[in-house]
Amino acid sequence: MIRVLVWNENYHEKTSEKVAAVYPDGIHNAIAAFLGAEEDIEVKTATLEDESCGITPEILAETDVLLWWGHVRHGLVPDEVANMVRDAVLDGMGVIFLHSAHHSKPFKTLLGTSANLTWRESCDEEIVWVVEPSHPITRGIDRYFKLENEETYGEPFVIPTPDKLLFISNFSGGEVFRSGCLWERGNGKVFYFQPGHETFPTYYVPEVQTVIRNAVRFVAPTYRQRITCPHVRKITDNEPYVR
Repeated sequence: MIRVLVWNENYHEKTSEKVAAVYPDGIHNAIAAFLGAEEDIEVKTATLEDESCGITPEILAETDVLLWWGHVRHGLVPDEVANMVRDAVLDGMGVIFLHSAHHSKPFKTLLGTSANLTWRESCDEEIVWVVEPSHPITRGIDRYFKLENEETYGEPFVIPTPDKLLFISNFSGGEVFRSGCLWERGNGKVFYFQPGHETFPTYYVPEVQTVIRNAVRFVAPTYRQRITCPHVRKITDNEPYVR
């Protein structure tokens, strides 16, 4: 089983009737619902309101993949929580950042940049194009898929050059955006996927769900171990190497 934790600040759903109408049980539970329907995925959820934001070293040790959705409450996430996520990823945990989580503390801590971009809420149509059709995350997706309405994101997107660029998007307003980016950090994998504005039913779209399911399985750990900085003897000393 792949043990998944879906994290959401869970703010808009409680303060906006428009958002609550789209995601009455919260974005985290909408994502958990389709992931939890998979036989090989076990899902839990956490929110900003939980003690320690629902993030502790013990919880992360029992999490294979963390999905993170945030928007306007990034600053309320304590630095120590962001650092715990960073360390867990370096040790091998997979992490998927969704939509506005590009400005979350864990994302910026892992990538080391501002992650700034251009944006506009104007209900533009978005076309999401597959760049790497042979990649496991894009499996089951045609050349492209359309989202009738989405928040417009545009370049420049201040991120390190992705190890793999899997999706690019264009919007009816003219912008283009690197909407699916993959990095390796330490022993872990980091995937950023742009679609998912809170006022649109994006997480009910079959292609979006397929991408997220594929991403969970791809970033799940294949090797999980703390990389330390030990003082070691020469191999000629016949001393066993102990991790």
